Amino acid sequence: MIKKDLELERKWQALRLALKDNVGRKPKDMNAILFLIGVQELGKGPHSFNKEDKQDLMHIAICKVLSLSGFYRLEGTDENGWPHWVLEKKLPHFDLLEQEKLLKMHVIEYFENEIGLVF
Repeated sequence: MIKKDLELERKWQALRLALKDNVGRKPKDMNAILFLIGVQELGKGPHSFNKEDKQDLMHIAICKVLSLSGFYRLEGTDENGWPHWVLEKKLPHFDLLEQEKLLKMHVIEYFENEIGLVF
């Protein structure tokens, strides 16, 4: 691993530990963290979500974190208060590892800039 990858992984693990302190348990993977971001962005607090809602929440989270680099723009919300995003620029073609790295970088940035956590 190169130095930047090691630093990213260090911050990722620090984020998971910080979320454990805030949420009560350490998120097991990226999907769990994206779900938390989606719930935060929806802004309705703790709720019971069905499988489709959970997928939509993860989509909201992906759009939100990638909006930090201008890939998506918030278009507005629907009648139920769910945010809708528009693709602003094409995402780079990455393999799965590079996609995960891109998401990790943006998720960390989200928690630093939007939530105020420091790693």
